[in-house]
Amino acid sequence: MGTSGVRTHPGAAGRAVAADRPSAIRNVVLVGHSGSGKTTLVEALALTAGAVNRAGRVEDGTTVSDHDEIEHRQGRSVQLSLVPVEWGGIKINVLDTPGRADFVGELRAGLRAADAALFVVSAADGVDGATRMVWDECAAVGMPRALVVTHLESGRSDFEEMTAVCREAFGGDDPDAVLPLYLPLRGGSAGSPANGNGSSPVTGLIGLLSQQVYDYSSGSRVAADPGPGQLPLIEEARGRLIEGIIAESEDETLMDRYLAGEDIDLGTLTQDLERAVARGTFHPVLAAAPAAPGARQGLGTVELLELITGGFPTPPEREPLAVTTPEGEPRPPLTCDPEGPLAAEVVKTSSDPYVGRVSLVRVFSGTLRPDETVHVSGHGLADRGHEDHDVDERVGALSAPFGGQQRPLERAVAGDLACVAKLGRAETGDTLSAKDTPLLLEPWVMPDPLLPVAVRAHSKADEDKLSLGLSRLVAEDPTMRLEQNPETHQVVLWCLGEAHREVALERLRGRYGVRVDAEAHRVPLRETFGARATGRGRHVKQSGGHGQFAICEIEVEPLPAGSGIEFAEKVVGGAVPRQFIPSVEKGVRAQAERGVAAGYPLTDIRVTLLDGKAHSVDSSDAAFQTAGALALREAARGCRVDLLEPVAEVRILVSDDCVGPVMSDLSGRRGRVVGTEQAGPGRALVRAEVPEPEIGRYAVDLRSLSHGTGRFSRSYLRHEPMPPQLAEKIRAADGQSG
Repeated sequence: MGTSGVRTHPGAAGRAVAADRPSAIRNVVLVGHSGSGKTTLVEALALTAGAVNRAGRVEDGTTVSDHDEIEHRQGRSVQLSLVPVEWGGIKINVLDTPGRADFVGELRAGLRAADAALFVVSAADGVDGATRMVWDECAAVGMPRALVVTHLESGRSDFEEMTAVCREAFGGDDPDAVLPLYLPLRGGSAGSPANGNGSSPVTGLIGLLSQQVYDYSSGSRVAADPGPGQLPLIEEARGRLIEGIIAESEDETLMDRYLAGEDIDLGTLTQDLERAVARGTFHPVLAAAPAAPGARQGLGTVELLELITGGFPTPPEREPLAVTTPEGEPRPPLTCDPEGPLAAEVVKTSSDPYVGRVSLVRVFSGTLRPDETVHVSGHGLADRGHEDHDVDERVGALSAPFGGQQRPLERAVAGDLACVAKLGRAETGDTLSAKDTPLLLEPWVMPDPLLPVAVRAHSKADEDKLSLGLSRLVAEDPTMRLEQNPETHQVVLWCLGEAHREVALERLRGRYGVRVDAEAHRVPLRETFGARATGRGRHVKQSGGHGQFAICEIEVEPLPAGSGIEFAEKVVGGAVPRQFIPSVEKGVRAQAERGVAAGYPLTDIRVTLLDGKAHSVDSSDAAFQTAGALALREAARGCRVDLLEPVAEVRILVSDDCVGPVMSDLSGRRGRVVGTEQAGPGRALVRAEVPEPEIGRYAVDLRSLSHGTGRFSRSYLRHEPMPPQLAEKIRAADGQSG
């Protein structure tokens, strides 16, 4: 960690980075808001590690981040990507995640696949609420974390101020667990620590432990002794860092010795620091900047690589995941052993135009090899269009991604990640295991998609391809749900946000050749009678030969919400023969499904058959079905028919300072707040009942109200009458469209 000069390392350019043992692997995920510089940092790490040339290119001319045409057009990440590099004999799987909240599913996949997280914070933009929430989630499971400050070249950057912000945001009860390891220098080795808004570029770092200056102004890191005026400038920061490290030391005598004036040797401090980082109890702050054109190393990248290889945990140090059989029988947790039973997980699924489906897999136990047959166990997301399955499949080629290439791998040992080709049935979240001893890993939590978009094929040719395209799209993305609503007859994709929706539609067009048109999502409404009414249905036809004759008289009365449709009969004297009474009921129920006013299903009524007439020859089952339907329609013409809208129970989790705006917004949506309660420090849970037509875009609007930190869930509660003025608007709109 900067205690010596630059380590020598074999360049990885031109070949796949492989690992033969779990202890030689580090899996790290980059977390940060959109625009914080994650992808730029990944490219800088690849350059320093020798994976790309000075122009930032691999041998086919692409960059390590070249992997999605949508990302090229939008200029930002929309999916999880893997970049394997090598440093000091250690393979580092760097997982770059999108920063926008719409792609939190990709972030969760990265957290699942990694053993440590590197939080990327922009010195120009600060820390947003969503990043704080991810930090808290990592803390809850004990994932080791470090921070790196980017955009130090910005005119308004201030490293000292940014470090203070990080300590406040991420330090919790122990701000001394979040401290810088280095201070940036402006103007090279003769400059001063970059703790102000100086105009000079940041060209070097001072190691607080090593008290060495690392100068990057030549394009490569050069270590040197500090100038006479530099050591006094770092004395306070160094003392605080040493105390923070000693506080996490397992040697209880170390603090007393330090306070007594003993000079603790650098090796002891470095070992204690690395252990504390690996345990997740100390979170160092570093600084980084991209390499200048033609340079061999970006500022701070050597220090980051040394932190990752020396301080981040190895895969065997990760807590074993719970594992069961596909039938749910528990099995002992698996250790990260290449010789153990195979247990791997698909953390991402994508499609390649040349090789078909490609699965990014994290191996937790055993060794995965090409051309072997594995068992694929399903994931329990049937409600989102992902069917559970237990099938055997043959593994295709194993590879490691690099720019536009997939470089072949001979195997993937426990703790490693690899891309697997031609797993036709495997989807994100599935478990791969030995076919004779199938296993199922405990699934990770997926966010619930709550923004609907209804789609229809643009043409007949697209209609033929729509079903296959949608199924493949949903197979790749478990945060997306596919619904074919039997009431509105719409095909609905449920997404996490507007950006998620746009990417999904663009992938349908670009990847699967399916053009679709988005249309307004229709909420399934109901109809009910507003008062008691009667109706007479007369179906009499005589056109020669066998005729049709059926007459029935009914009474309709409203029932309490949730009652459905009841049918009764009070026929006397056999006016309607007994064999035709079920026919009348069948006709009434069929008409109720079609609706009687605005075309929505009828509910919460009791229909009573009072009287009727039959003919000994011309009456039939079909005739009385038609008469029953006509009677219900006539009853509706003489009575007020109310529209019923679905009401959802909504549970909203927000910070305390957002409760007021959220409740005010709910009121504007005709919502009724039924309670609020504390849900942890600084967080509140708001429970409300809101008509579903008012929350179609709530996933987007809540994010804006809560600055990206709010979450909500919804569940159907009941149908209740819609305000008359809104019902009239819907009837008018339905009339125009009809």
